[in-house]
Amino acid sequence: MGGSKDKELLNQAIDFAINDSWDESHKIVQDLNSMEAHWIHAILHKIEGDEFNSRYWYERAQQSYEAYNDPNQELIFIKNNL
Repeated sequence: MGGSKDKELLNQAIDFAINDSWDESHKIVQDLNSMEAHWIHAILHKIEGDEFNSRYWYERAQQSYEAYNDPNQELIFIKNNL
């Protein structure tokens, strides 16, 4: 990961996603290139209902599409482990 600035941006993206600000979250993660950003990107597309795109980003993040039933729990897990 690119340091504290990226961590701050990832935290912002998670907060936006949890608070139903999908577009704002998406703008952040699509400009970052880290496993965590790819994972958040995957969750956003899962929330959106775009399973094909979501699975693509899960694969890039080396995570499982099926691992979590609740996207917010998944986002909180990521946030707690940044």
